[in-house]
Formats: sequence, structure tokens, C-alpha cells
Amino acid sequence: MSITLRQIEVIRAVMVAGTIAGAARLMNVAQPGVSRTIKHIESSIGLKLFVRKAGRYVPTTEARDVFLQIEEVHRKIDHLQYSIAHLERGRGMELALGSVPSIANVMVPQAIDGLLRIYPELNINFEILKIEEAIDYLLLGRGEVVAMSYRLDHPSIIFQPLARGHLVCIAARDHPIAERKTISARDIIRYPLIGIDPNDPYGAIMASIFAREKLEYQIAIKARFGTTVCTLVKRNLGIAVLDAFTVADMPPDSIAIIPIEEETSFQTYIAYRADGALSSYAERFVKILQKEMETAMAKR
Repeated sequence: MSITLRQIEVIRAVMVAGTIAGAARLMNVAQPGVSRTIKHIESSIGLKLFVRKAGRYVPTTEARDVFLQIEEVHRKIDHLQYSIAHLERGRGMELALGSVPSIANVMVPQAIDGLLRIYPELNINFEILKIEEAIDYLLLGRGEVVAMSYRLDHPSIIFQPLARGHLVCIAARDHPIAERKTISARDIIRYPLIGIDPNDPYGAIMASIFAREKLEYQIAIKARFGTTVCTLVKRNLGIAVLDAFTVADMPPDSIAIIPIEEETSFQTYIAYRADGALSSYAERFVKILQKEMETAMAKR
């Protein structure tokens, strides 16, 4: 006969409590159920486990080895539960992740916040990467996932669609266009521009619109990162075209965010190695990040 974990729990409870009533209280069950279980086990194995002495249940000599094994099983179960509890909180575990700057500025910190509410003891190693650094970051095993604004073709990397975004025009609050409800590409080029690099995925979207409309434009100040662009715009040194993710948490009184009339939507991705499964922490992070990004776009 094989003994179930539940039966092991009953036997140990009687060992610890010394009485059927005490074992029932330990397990929060009725006394008759404990008594029946002990009798059933003894009948099935043909071995008496306990004898009554002075009103208490005392393990028999012949069952000593059984009880030693039961204690060992119980210790292993305790260790297993302890390990599971640690995993549930993320203790002793680390999630290494990367992101391109546009998603890293606002969206990833919000997603990390949500992740740590679920796994409060999880360690995070977060790196902001240029697009060209992302492949090496994954292939060299420095991190599990990278949030990307652009899809690259690589046989060893999977690019999973994350969320769709779009571009917006930003200007200082005292700029002439600040009160506009929308703005066109033709109106954008009338003012000094900051940071639109045609080699950048987002810059390429706007550059293609200018090219399609046969509009010439000049970049007054080049700045690669969105946070720097926002600082320059706040000083009224020009206007800029940025992705809506970068300005998702920008206070309305600090900068004007103006929808662009032309179509500027784009797809973002989560990238990870094709030769391995993501950890549960990485999978949960991706789901939270996707929800945060979709929510941000719904507000814009």
C-alpha cells in the first residue's frame, strides 16, 4: 500500500499532538476523520503505529523507521513550500531586461512598478539600449527581453508585437502652436525643429511624410534621446516630433502635446532569444508593459 501526503500529514499530526483531539485541532478537521484515517492506515499496512499510554498516543517501536521517514518527507515538503514562497515573491531571483530609450523613459518604469507589486522581492537589472545594441544584449545572455521600437531580421531572435504607438508634436507652453488642437506636417516645418533624425525609426516616419508632401525641413538642434528633446523644447528652442510613449506622463502644464494630422502609427515589439523559454517573471513583465502602453495610447 502507498501512503498519500494527506495520510502522512495525519500521522505526523498525531505524533506531534499526542492525541486525536490535538491532531484534529492542528489540522482544523473533525476528530472522527483523524481516528478513521489512522485505523485505515494501520489496517492497510498490517502494522500498529500508535499505542495509548496515560491517555496519549505514543509511536510503537516497530513503526520507528516509518516515523523517521515521515519526518524526512515533512522536512522536504517544508523546504519545497519555502522555496515556492520565495519564488512567488521573487526572492533571490533577478530579471534582466533592456529597452530602447523611447519605451524606457516612462513605460518600462511603470511596468516594473506593476511587476514588483506582484513579486516584491524580485531583483531587476534594467538597461537602456540603442537599437543596434539589442541583438548582442540578448545573444550574449545579458538579459531576457528587450522592448523595441523597430523589428530587426535575425534568425535567433523572436520579435513579438507589443503595442502600437504614434507620433505627436511637442512645443513649449508659450509657443505659437501650443493651443492648436492638431497640426500638419506642412505647419511643423515652419518652425525650428529639434531632434528629427531620419535614421531613427520614428524620425523615418516623419521624414517619409515630409518627402511624400515634397516639404523641405531643417533640423536646428539634433538630440537623440527623447528626454533631452523635451528639455530643449521646454526652453522654447524649437518644436519636436516624438513618440507618444516618451511624453505619456508629461504634465499638461509643462509642455504642449499636439496630435499630428498625418498617419504616424508604428508597431513596437518585445524581443527575446528563440532558443529558450521566457521565465514567468519575464512573461508577466511583458503582459504588464503591453497593458501600460495600450492604456497610454488610449489616453493620447
